[in-house]
Amino acid sequence: MMKEKTDQNPHTKYPVPPFPKQEQSLPGEEAKMKPQADHGEDSYQGTGLLEGKTAVITGGDSGIGKAVAIAYSREGADVLISYLGDEEDKDARDTAAWVEKAGRKAILVKGDISELAICKQIIDRAVAEFGKIDILVNNAAFQMARESMDEISAEEWQHTFNTNIHPMFYLSKAAVPHMKPGSSIINTTSVQAFDPTSHLLPYAATKSAILNFTANLAQHLLEAKKGIRVNSVAPGPIWTPLIPATMPEPENFGKDVPMGRPGQPVEVAAAYVFLASDAASYIAGATIPVTGGRVTI
Repeated sequence: MMKEKTDQNPHTKYPVPPFPKQEQSLPGEEAKMKPQADHGEDSYQGTGLLEGKTAVITGGDSGIGKAVAIAYSREGADVLISYLGDEEDKDARDTAAWVEKAGRKAILVKGDISELAICKQIIDRAVAEFGKIDILVNNAAFQMARESMDEISAEEWQHTFNTNIHPMFYLSKAAVPHMKPGSSIINTTSVQAFDPTSHLLPYAATKSAILNFTANLAQHLLEAKKGIRVNSVAPGPIWTPLIPATMPEPENFGKDVPMGRPGQPVEVAAAYVFLASDAASYIAGATIPVTGGRVTI
């Protein structure tokens, strides 16, 4: 549940572009964003939907992952926050502080999830600290906007797939033996899987693969009677540090969706809470779009 905001009009509830001109180097920092993103620090209120559960969240240092970590902790879950490298240390520590402020346990694990060994390390650490895994959120991703295919190197194409799709298999395979019936795997796909834009060719391709992986893994685990539900969330344009670090004209980001603005990370978090909760007990292989009105059919 969210605290009621004065402005409930979805067009104007949060900042509307154009934003100040800005540019960051990868992976981007929260503190340099103009305007600052809302991860639910002062707005998200939990109601105990995930009481006693444990969660692993990749890309949990900032953006959507941070908002999900805050929401999960306020719903009663302990959280392992996986993030890439030293550049994200500050943001990761801030996320952990919010989780601990909610009275829950926060574990930080740094490392490149494109490496199988790091994925195994993340799951092993979660099991060692929590004794179980109830929720796995495969959220970490890489993107880079390019005007033409000629600008996309083979290395960048491979890196995008190595970051966005391969770890979902590595992490899910490692986590499933530690997940009991009623557990959840939630993958972050994108509106780009339904309505791709030409300047995000590698990224959009991986997000489409995630859509298929989600549906297929859901069938696989249910047919095996594991009792583990697999679903995904498809965000539209969300205001995260990755945007000023990778997108052209970030000052106009999100202006072209029907709501006329980018979404804030907190606006996506509730979908991850719902899918992980008992309220979604009959939902598997599904995708929830959170796109500001951008169509996904």
